[in-house]
Amino acid sequence: MKKVVVIGGGITGLSTAYYLQKNALEIGSEIHITVVEANERLGGKIRTVQDGEFTMETGADSIVTRKTNAAELIEEIGLKDQVVYNATGISYIYSDGKLKQIPKDAVFGIPTSIESLATTELVSAEGKVEALKDLYTPNERFTKDDSVGDFLEAFLGKELVEKQIGPVLSGVYSGKLSDLTIASTLPYLIDYKNEYGSIITGLSENKAKFQSGGKKFLSFQQGVSGLIDGIENQLSNSEIIKGIAAEDLKPLTNGGYEITLMDGRLLEADVVVISTLSASAQKLLRNASLDEEFSQFKNSSLISVYIAFDVPDEELPADGTGFITSDSEDVKCNACTWTSRKWEHTSTEGRLLVRLFYKSTNPHYDELVKLTEEELLQVGMQDIKTSLGISSQPLTYDVTKWHEVMPNYHITHHQIVKSLEAKMEELMPNVLLAGCSYYGVGIPDCIANGEETAAKIMKLIAD
Repeated sequence: MKKVVVIGGGITGLSTAYYLQKNALEIGSEIHITVVEANERLGGKIRTVQDGEFTMETGADSIVTRKTNAAELIEEIGLKDQVVYNATGISYIYSDGKLKQIPKDAVFGIPTSIESLATTELVSAEGKVEALKDLYTPNERFTKDDSVGDFLEAFLGKELVEKQIGPVLSGVYSGKLSDLTIASTLPYLIDYKNEYGSIITGLSENKAKFQSGGKKFLSFQQGVSGLIDGIENQLSNSEIIKGIAAEDLKPLTNGGYEITLMDGRLLEADVVVISTLSASAQKLLRNASLDEEFSQFKNSSLISVYIAFDVPDEELPADGTGFITSDSEDVKCNACTWTSRKWEHTSTEGRLLVRLFYKSTNPHYDELVKLTEEELLQVGMQDIKTSLGISSQPLTYDVTKWHEVMPNYHITHHQIVKSLEAKMEELMPNVLLAGCSYYGVGIPDCIANGEETAAKIMKLIAD
């Protein structure tokens, strides 16, 4: 019987184990699968907190519906009847001391029509005129490996990018737009530019791809952790070890590997998958030949602050679901989701629940990360008072610091991953890297990476 050890019980590691178990059962192959997770719970950065009537996601709060592989997995593991979708509504940017609507006819803040550009409150007349150059300026130098920020500014102008597109994209992807590649963010934009001669025209012609009846995101009645629980329940033929970290990995003379756990336990494996963050993988591998690549990976940080109020969420601006900040001096957060408005299941009594985000790109982050939870609560309450005029005392709150754990796909990220893969294949055959540090940060991307990793394992075992 072949043995596979998956180190890291986040969504990628669990998906790898699930698809590997599924593939093995389909062909009648006997594979012993062990998942090793250092924490007492599975899920990694997916964690749902239930506090009375409130449901709070301390990490990822939803799954994008546009990528259909997650829906396929959800149906397979029997969670389809527990799915809930986001409420539709207006998103705002807080700028110049007030909330300004992001045009509905926009994709990540990028106009999909001349009308959308003309009517936005976020950009001056001069900025709108500058953005029109997209209609007549051809792309003669940009490829998917170039900066998405430089690409957008070249054709849509600096003001539109800084005041409308940048805040939205930065709310989705970690890091500065100038440091992120087109390939790792919105690769289809350059295809549209090349095919239609205009980003705006390309988005307009393909608008149907970005319209899903408002159901752009999904979660579960008991929160996103429901997905983790659902996968774990399916792993009946696999061994799951929680609360014990892997501390050493060394090759055996038979071509396999021995993994030493913190409690002294030894595991043998024919194939090892390391689905932890890159820093943890580097520490486990202890191979100086890999340090050059590992040291080039970058991570961002995030502080999440939930606050619940004894206020009906209908007091919020009509049809709004939250705001992003842009060069604001009086509000410190990067963004604020009106959670109870966007996700009805998160507040069973309809009372206001908001979530504020403070990112490492925030000029205040270095001082904020040093604050206690209670002090961060006060910062959040001041931001809510300034932006929404609400000064009630909180019913409950949750503060989570995700420090240096949010992968940042900079310009050379993909080249580094390819180089690392080549070295790993040579130096440590049958040891595979997986997860958001390398192959995609969203839940659907992590699921896809898990499925691909399982397929690789089946091939390795067959060979």
